[in-house]
Amino acid sequence: MAEVINMPRLSDTMEEGTVAKWLKKVGDKVEEGDILAEIETDKATMEFESFHEGTLLHIGIQEGDGAPVDTLLAIIGDEGEDISGFLNGTSQAAATEDSSSGETSKTDDISESAAMEVSGEIPEGVEIIKMPRLSDTMEEGTVATWLKKVGDTVEEGDILAEIETDKATMEFESFYSGTLLYIGIEEGGSAPVDEVLAVIGPEGTDVDTVLNAKPSTGMAKEEAKSVTNEETVSELKAEGTTEIISASDGQRIFASPLAKKMAQEKGIDLSAVNGSGDHGRIIKRDIENYQPSQSPQPVTQPVTSTSEEVPAKQPVVPINLPVGEESSEEIKNSQMRKVIAKRLGESKFTAPHYYLTIEVDMDNAMASRKQINDLPDTKVSFNDMVVKACAMALKKHPQVNTTWGGDTTIYKHHVHIGVAVAVDEGLVVPVLKFTDQMSLTQIGASVKDLAGRARNKKLTPAEMEGSTFTVSNLGMFGIVEFTSIINQPNSAILSVGAIVQKPVVKNGEIVVGNTMKVTLACDHRTVDGATGAQYLLTLRSYLENPVTMLA
Repeated sequence: MAEVINMPRLSDTMEEGTVAKWLKKVGDKVEEGDILAEIETDKATMEFESFHEGTLLHIGIQEGDGAPVDTLLAIIGDEGEDISGFLNGTSQAAATEDSSSGETSKTDDISESAAMEVSGEIPEGVEIIKMPRLSDTMEEGTVATWLKKVGDTVEEGDILAEIETDKATMEFESFYSGTLLYIGIEEGGSAPVDEVLAVIGPEGTDVDTVLNAKPSTGMAKEEAKSVTNEETVSELKAEGTTEIISASDGQRIFASPLAKKMAQEKGIDLSAVNGSGDHGRIIKRDIENYQPSQSPQPVTQPVTSTSEEVPAKQPVVPINLPVGEESSEEIKNSQMRKVIAKRLGESKFTAPHYYLTIEVDMDNAMASRKQINDLPDTKVSFNDMVVKACAMALKKHPQVNTTWGGDTTIYKHHVHIGVAVAVDEGLVVPVLKFTDQMSLTQIGASVKDLAGRARNKKLTPAEMEGSTFTVSNLGMFGIVEFTSIINQPNSAILSVGAIVQKPVVKNGEIVVGNTMKVTLACDHRTVDGATGAQYLLTLRSYLENPVTMLA
């Protein structure tokens, strides 16, 4: 009797697990105590062993995919055992297919395909590749570039595509060998995590059958048997890869979902587009290359009369008015830009922000920086000094180094400073781990390295996670004062303006001084006004007396 193995609960807080690696494949013998898979929980990656013996008949969650606890993980039973009843969600085996002599061969084929669709069975050796979750916050990915095309041979470890996440563009490698049979998301197309990205398997595999094997879009076997019209059969086979639209003249238009979406966004009538895909199918490049034909302007006939001519009215032409053509361009938002919008919106509308601004005397800081940079092989910026001062001030004011947890406030005993870096498509925040323990020169070298790799999209997700406080500096652009949105789950962010020369009063006299304004944005749920003010006073004391940061 087959045994259904569900996603286990491997920790007390686990709600969902991800299969990091399968150590057995369909058809392998399994002994009690054998390690079936490595499963990633919310706390660690753990080995999951089998409590049953038999043959691994079915894998319900592919490597890299996540699923809630108690979701079907695998089925173990006797070799050759019929498990269609388990996959159908019923204890009965799949009904025996009845064939009538009047049915055509095409109807039989499509009935078998639909039956397979209900059972969820995928042919041996065929792997459906889903959109991977390449970062902890990734909800949707965009295919930047395909490095393989349909028909290419793929080896395990080959790079299939470059995928743009909310944080970086990353290479996605294949964990399987075979032929690339199908691409589900075209270049430039976006899709949620776990959407079908590609299919890899033996050459000549019927891809339509594989795609139709998804239980969520299945057709009942009885419905499949009623399909006898050849035209309806062809439509069913095209499902999942082509959308069929009816034109005004009754002709059917075959177009990919991406092409249809692009046409809607650009206001293009698909009936006017010539498809370059298989059997005239309209694909992405057809929409990109579409040029509307110039319609002939209607000719206005002159008004005539048998009695007399009607003089034409001459238009009054405005004098010296500007003449031009209105135009606009719609640019598709990158994955990074969409996630920035979502995260900042959530922060602004959920955390009650308030702002505190102080002015810092930077004369001593400028003198100290000059002395430090006069040393050989040493380069320190004002921003490095601000980051160091922030880290040391956080150790004296732990209330600012917190995270709102609803029923609790989480105090972070470590200091990880995030440094906002502007890139072409938005903003990334690389993180300096244990900043309070770093010297000024270490901070300077680390910021320079992280910022350079951020602009080249070479940062790893781990280098952008875990900040407890953030610094945003626009002083190099001449911005004197500004406010920032808190980078959650932080409780505060410091906005740093430019150093400006201005008249200041020192020792009762007006002299030329160098000052810099900084603004602290705080989450009022965790940081009270007095706490934020005390933090800024400590920060100012460090910046106005840099020698105290070297002690």
